[in-house]
Amino acid sequence: MRILVTGGAGFIGSHIVDLLVETGCRVSVADNLSSGLFENINPRVNFYKIDIRDQALAEAIAREKPEAVIHLAAQADVQRSLNDPPADASINILGTINLLNACAGYGVGKVVYASTAAVYGNPTYLPVDEDHPAKPQSPYGVSKYTAEHYLRIYGEFSAVNYTVLRFANVYGDRQDSSAEGGVVAIFAAKLLRGESPCIFGDGEQTRDFIYVKDVAAACRAALRRGDSGTFNVSTGAGLSVNHLFRELKKITGSNLEPVYLPPRPGDITHSFLANESACASLGWRPRYSLAEGLRETVARMSGVLSGVLSGGRGC
Repeated sequence: MRILVTGGAGFIGSHIVDLLVETGCRVSVADNLSSGLFENINPRVNFYKIDIRDQALAEAIAREKPEAVIHLAAQADVQRSLNDPPADASINILGTINLLNACAGYGVGKVVYASTAAVYGNPTYLPVDEDHPAKPQSPYGVSKYTAEHYLRIYGEFSAVNYTVLRFANVYGDRQDSSAEGGVVAIFAAKLLRGESPCIFGDGEQTRDFIYVKDVAAACRAALRRGDSGTFNVSTGAGLSVNHLFRELKKITGSNLEPVYLPPRPGDITHSFLANESACASLGWRPRYSLAEGLRETVARMSGVLSGVLSGGRGC
């Protein structure tokens, strides 16, 4: 199967690309490297350094003739979306429209769209299922939700089919430890460096942490299933930030304690997503336990942060 992955040099996208290549797909990647890294790109793919808003994207699709596109390229920084809503909308909405126009024009049969739990906003009930009202609390959430509607419209008026996947809190190797949403990467990097991480609030706030390889498997499953559907990609369970810290402390062998700071305004207290629809419709389910995912993440991070841990410690 021929597949184009936008954002395929990024944290999640590069794992998806690796899985597709391993399973025999012919893969191409479009990424402007604004946040993705060239070293993340699988050497067996055709790479195009392209902004998804540019005409060059259509030219790449015309050349590669993908049967499907997995669309991850996005402006994903909530704070940036608050500071510069026009830039956020330009990338996430206009960029997606540009992609969909190209897909419709060159016969792409399926688009798998990476959306986010941010479309739901502050949950009114738990677990959050796909019927939960969408009330995003940031321009980022609004732009990602708006793009979902464009997918539906193109699905109705062109031959482009689609599946929307709303990701919970994804973690794993290659995640940027300086990014605001990468709490696992932030905590792990701090502990590996012998530094105490900060926890905002009392640490009892909960999130749904899903390992990146499980997310990659969901995207691969959606290539052939879940047409015209919207699905949460999650573990289906909430985990406190304190529990997460304790697990990482155990894995890294650290004796450090976190520094507790006042809660940040607007932070959601509890959030986790129901995943029964994805399991039933995509034939997918998360395979990695938290401990397995964290151990694999820390093992790889400790290799990158060489010299911080003695050989094998914490793995």
